[in-house]
Amino acid sequence: MQSTTYSIDRLTDFAFDLFNAAGMDEGKARVVARLLILTDAMGRRTHGLAMAPLYVQAMRRGELQGNGEPEAVKDTGATLVWDGRYLPGLWLVNHAIDTALERISSHGVVSIAIRRSHHIGCLAALVKQAADKGYVAIIANSDPAGKRMAPFGGTEALMTPNPYAMGYPGKEHPVLVDICASITTTSMTRQKYAEGSLFENPWLLDAQGTPTCDPAVLEHTEPRGSLLPVGGLEYGHKGFGLSLMNEALSQGLSGQGRKNAPTQWGGNVFLQVLDPEFFAGFDAFVDEMDYLSDACRKNRPIESSRPVRVPGDNAATAISLAEREGIRYDRLSWDNITQCAAALDVTLPTDQSDLAESIWVA
Repeated sequence: MQSTTYSIDRLTDFAFDLFNAAGMDEGKARVVARLLILTDAMGRRTHGLAMAPLYVQAMRRGELQGNGEPEAVKDTGATLVWDGRYLPGLWLVNHAIDTALERISSHGVVSIAIRRSHHIGCLAALVKQAADKGYVAIIANSDPAGKRMAPFGGTEALMTPNPYAMGYPGKEHPVLVDICASITTTSMTRQKYAEGSLFENPWLLDAQGTPTCDPAVLEHTEPRGSLLPVGGLEYGHKGFGLSLMNEALSQGLSGQGRKNAPTQWGGNVFLQVLDPEFFAGFDAFVDEMDYLSDACRKNRPIESSRPVRVPGDNAATAISLAEREGIRYDRLSWDNITQCAAALDVTLPTDQSDLAESIWVA
């Protein structure tokens, strides 16, 4: 199926208009728009502009606040705790990164724990903001209101997929590690259910604890099932342990979490930014990590047609392609975006019809 192609600049302007029309102030709308389109350019379509209708709906319900600043609960200089007041998560974490970078020359390592953020989108796009400037960034994110993954050995969903990300500089592009404690994600489960398709492998459990490929156990049936942690039935203690580590950083250190029983969509965040110059030095860091990245890429692959790649390689290639040829969306996502724009009386972006070659929706 072919669809219209849009340039990154046109899409970013369009996304800004959407959020600004919905009541988000200009500064926040510009950051959220830029990061959502960057996410699409990186190939992470479930967390890009497809999120816009959900964000607009959350603003209408008063669950996402489009104006204001986070509250500083505690500030020691090298560590901070913020109450995010359900401000836009992409803007809030981007603001936290900027704050960390303002202080990094004095402390070398700056850590910020945020309670009550709204959804923070693609973590890889966020850590990239610091890695592009030569710093190492780590993010842990959880939603204390969400229950999607059961603890290892259990059948009742208790935790969210709890993603982690690390970004660090490289000679050609940053390395961007973005993983989570569950085998698959909430967004992918919802996408599969909307498509009426199954997972290729049994990455979920039904309410009785039986492995299944059917996303309906999380999206439709009652009682609900759960996502399997990384490691599956045999070694799921690994994903369970990662999840506990995440919630210790994002909920324990922020002083707010599941015990407070929040009920609205949001997130808690732990951000840490490190300056390699305060350790062995920037050049030493890049030399060592580039050597390892090159060794990984040169490793003899299982299939010759699929060489080993380092996290961030695909994102860099996808961004370059999107800059040259634009971005396309699947029919369902674009229909939802179009309906959102119509409701806000926002004009759709003009298409990029002069491209050298066509791009096809996967």
